[in-house]
Formats: sequence, C-alpha cells, structure tokens
Amino acid sequence: MKKYILLTLLITSFGFAQKTTLYCIGDSTMANKKDPEKNPEHGWAQVLQPFFKDNVVVVNKAVNGRSTRSFINEKRWDSICNKLKKGDYVFIEFGHNDQKIEDPSRYTNPHTAYRYNLIRFVKESREKGAIPVLLTSISRRNFNEKGVLVPTHGDYPLETRLVAQEYNVPFIDLEYYTELLEQSFGPERSKQLHLHFKAGENPYYDKDKADDTHLSLLGATSIAQIAINQIKESKESSLKTLQKEIK
Repeated sequence: MKKYILLTLLITSFGFAQKTTLYCIGDSTMANKKDPEKNPEHGWAQVLQPFFKDNVVVVNKAVNGRSTRSFINEKRWDSICNKLKKGDYVFIEFGHNDQKIEDPSRYTNPHTAYRYNLIRFVKESREKGAIPVLLTSISRRNFNEKGVLVPTHGDYPLETRLVAQEYNVPFIDLEYYTELLEQSFGPERSKQLHLHFKAGENPYYDKDKADDTHLSLLGATSIAQIAINQIKESKESSLKTLQKEIK
C-alpha cells in the first residue's frame, strides 16, 4: 500500500514539475486591470495565458506606474526573484515610467540606472536558473499631422537592445512590431487599439477619454499575439520550451 501511495506522490510531483512559470514584470501596458469584464483597458500580459497550453502558467507581476527603479525599490523584484526556479521565464518590459524625469522615485537615466537595472534582472534571473527575455517598450499612438508615427521612448529601447546583445539575452523588439501595428491601422483606426471614447459612449468612462498609451482588449490581444509570433520564430534554444507549449 505504501508503495502505491509513494508512486502516486511521485507521479503527482512529476506532473507539477512539468509546469513552466512565465513571470511578466513591467508597467501598466503589461499589467492586469481590475474588473476586466467591464473595464475597456487591458494589459497585453493580462491576455497572454490563453495562447499557451496548460503546461505554461503566466504569472503577471507587472504593475501600473512602475519603472525599473520603483519596481526594485518597492521590493517587487525581490519577491519574484526569491521564487524563481530553474526553467522559469521572466519577460521584462519597462521604459514608459523610467522616462518620468519629474519624478525622482521613478526616473532613470537610460544609459546608467536603466541599463544597470535591466542587467540586474538578467543576472539575478540566471543565478536562479531562470531565463530572462528582454522586450522593448510598446509604441505609443503618436501620429503627427502628416500621419507619421513619431517615437516617444528616447534611448530606452536602444539600451534594452544593447543589453540584450551584450548579455546574449532572448529579445523581442516590441517597439518595432507595435510601430508596424499602429501604422497598419493608420492615424484614425489605430484609436481602436487604445482607449478613445466620448463621454457616455462606454459606461466605464463618464468623461471623454483619449489615451494613446494604454490598450483596449483589441490592442492588448494584438500585442500578445506579436509576442507569441516572435517566440515561435525565434532561433534561441532557450525559448524551445515555450515554443512547444504554444497552442
């Protein structure tokens, strides 16, 4: 009888061991939003789980308003890093709030603090046997009067690219692919990717809403699909586990 119990426990433990945890750290463009059945706003990592089979568990730890500095200083990174185990993944997408130069609790110089915070995420993930993946910030809907999409992230995406290259980190250039997404929709239709409502048009907003940074369900799902497509197409051997678990 004891042998059967032990065998059952081993099989159960083995089953649990096969689960791969995908942690997402970042800001509001990634984060889970309250009341998702009614709230038009969604983070792209909020809608990532359905793209994977059951063997991948998405744990979205992105939080509204956070930069690399505040995410670290609030001990949010420590709480995740302490749980990391071999074979886990960490998707890292910051930059929007690192730009907030008027806020010393969030601002980082892209070439110094931001860069070294990314390096810290990479190194500490690897020390735990986890696999970091760096992603550039998603593009804002920022068309000029000529219909040209104007970048808004300064040197933060560049530093993300450089860290990924220098430390041989799997990399998804979300800035580039979301620029293509915005441009494919065009200046007017791209409002559908974001939060544009007249007062009373959506019960969640009692005033006019014109937000070109945060995402509608369509925008979030489109960007999650971009991330999935880039994982599928990647030649990085460290991403093979994720590739096998995409539906």
